Amino acid sequence: MDWVLLTPISAIISILAGGYLFLQVRRAPTGSKEAAKVSRAITEGANAYLKVLYTALVAVAVIVSIALLILFGVWTAVAYVLGALSSALAGYLGMQVALMANAKSATAAKGGLSQAFSVAFSAGGVMGMSVVGLAVLGMGTIYVIFRDPNIVLGFSFGATSFALLAKAGGGIFTKTADVGADLVGKVELGLPEDDRRNPAVIADNVGDNVGDVAGMGADIFDSYVASVVAAMILATSLANKYPSTYDIRYVTAPLIHAAAGVIASVIGMVFVRRSQGNNPTKALNLGTYATCAAFALLSLGIVRLLGLNIAVFWANVAGLSAGIIIGLTTDYYTSIDREAVRRTAEASQTGTAINILTGFSYGLLSIVPPMLGIATATLAAYLVSEAMGMNGMYGISISAVGMLSISGMVVSSDAYGPIVDNAQGIAEMSGMDPKVIQVCAQMDAAGNTAKAITKGFAISAAGLTALALFAAYAETVGLVYLDLLHPAVIAGALVGAMMPPTFSAMTILSVSKNAFKMIEEIRRQVREIPGLLEGTTDPDYASCVRIASQGALWELVGPGLLAFLAPLVVGFLLGPAALGGFLVGSILVGVVFGLFMANAGGLWDNAKKYIEDGHLGGTGSEEHKAAVVGDTVGDPFKDTAGPSVNTLLTVVALIATVFAPFIARMALPTLFGWF
Repeated sequence: MDWVLLTPISAIISILAGGYLFLQVRRAPTGSKEAAKVSRAITEGANAYLKVLYTALVAVAVIVSIALLILFGVWTAVAYVLGALSSALAGYLGMQVALMANAKSATAAKGGLSQAFSVAFSAGGVMGMSVVGLAVLGMGTIYVIFRDPNIVLGFSFGATSFALLAKAGGGIFTKTADVGADLVGKVELGLPEDDRRNPAVIADNVGDNVGDVAGMGADIFDSYVASVVAAMILATSLANKYPSTYDIRYVTAPLIHAAAGVIASVIGMVFVRRSQGNNPTKALNLGTYATCAAFALLSLGIVRLLGLNIAVFWANVAGLSAGIIIGLTTDYYTSIDREAVRRTAEASQTGTAINILTGFSYGLLSIVPPMLGIATATLAAYLVSEAMGMNGMYGISISAVGMLSISGMVVSSDAYGPIVDNAQGIAEMSGMDPKVIQVCAQMDAAGNTAKAITKGFAISAAGLTALALFAAYAETVGLVYLDLLHPAVIAGALVGAMMPPTFSAMTILSVSKNAFKMIEEIRRQVREIPGLLEGTTDPDYASCVRIASQGALWELVGPGLLAFLAPLVVGFLLGPAALGGFLVGSILVGVVFGLFMANAGGLWDNAKKYIEDGHLGGTGSEEHKAAVVGDTVGDPFKDTAGPSVNTLLTVVALIATVFAPFIARMALPTLFGWF
């Protein structure tokens, strides 16, 4: 039996599961007219931004697809377009349901935490099932038709192109609004969180959707597809070299495992929905553990059924283990009831500086367990594979597939975060009972941790995926090893190491520049609109949404060009070995940078929320103002630069892999015999 035919079937199961969850959300009541009005304003702003973003996507897709058509042929270009459209569609569907669910979750909070959690997580589940369903459907269908992983690589390249636009642009948008809303609303005016008198409050809630739902969904979609494609390409190369050892089963195994991950994620969601929901963090963790256990059992069954080397199973387990380590570490350093968050909050008693220094230090410490986990998973996957007669690099690529196999559950938890954030905002702005607002705040604190875990997971997964793509690139160009004494390799590694901090600086400066405009606009409205602070007149929310939208898209040009052009310049100017060094440098520095920024930002955010819960003087105290500034520093860390770095890693690795045949033949050192 051709087991790869099951991949489109599993994708349909995923989409049907998402449809079932959608119906659950749709049946929930929206609530009061005031809640519906606020939700409608958020929806209009998010859709307006998506319209502009998708217009930019079409322009990029046309240009790149023409280039691919000329260089690789019509089917690779078509696969590229399908990849971009599938990623965009997953983000769009998930975001529409999230926008529908924000007021419904707030209304459900009147019935208690468990009821509200059920609505919010069901909505997040639509996003999770859409991402993995459309990814597996696209990859599986293209492979079933063409039986060529290189055409599936075009699909992955399309997903990556959109992910860079969606994640970086959404991150700039959301933090432009968030920083402006916090610094003027909370620090200068003393307004509560999500107060309707704050002109940037709608833009802030819009940003949660375009950044953490549509953007993060595209990001995971990108890494998910890239990990599978990298393993397939590497297996194809091994099959050409050693046909008696590596046959078609090893080429299709990553794709079949991705299909199994869909089923495992559905099982994990059942565990979450059947839990009481009175402890959202515990429920989400339970779902993740159940997903991991289900996938491990399915992986063992696939290995036995297809007659694969048992090392494939152990490589998957290594990747899953690294994912669990990342989740536990992020929970320890960002959860509101953990020591790191509380100590950072307590540091606010001495002012802003110590709050920032404490959070910064914990952020640095938080990279240690994940880096050791990734290192251990890499070594374990390689050594076990080699010991059992399987190629070690193929084992590493399978470990990336294993880590990303639980993406359906991970994306569902991530989308839950902005949904409950919006729910709290709507509860505040529509004047709901304080007990309802408190329930929403409890869900939001768990959502912050869930989002931080997802970002850490995505960054680490991108690192393993980039390693797998590096192995595929090395096979394509015939790179057996990297000589660290070779000047071109050293130069490439240094340029690669420069990429993540440069990219991060560009995106954070974009937030700073746009936040400056946002702050000035908020101050202008406070000065010029009579009755705004008294609550008798509504602010001009649309102008703040417009500032965030225009700034986000224009500021994408520089980082986008850097990500797309740098690997090509290094490859053609310095040669294949230098580009190998470039990839290694970018991976190592990128994972460190990304993990640090994501965890430090999540920690500062929950330290602020800890004080807002009534500790250390509560809202409006000097401790609270210090924590707000710390949170403002962390905002672009965790929602703009940090999660954008993992997209950068996948982009540069995919560009190197896609253009590897041309770099191998046409690089200047190859043509002129340099070095």
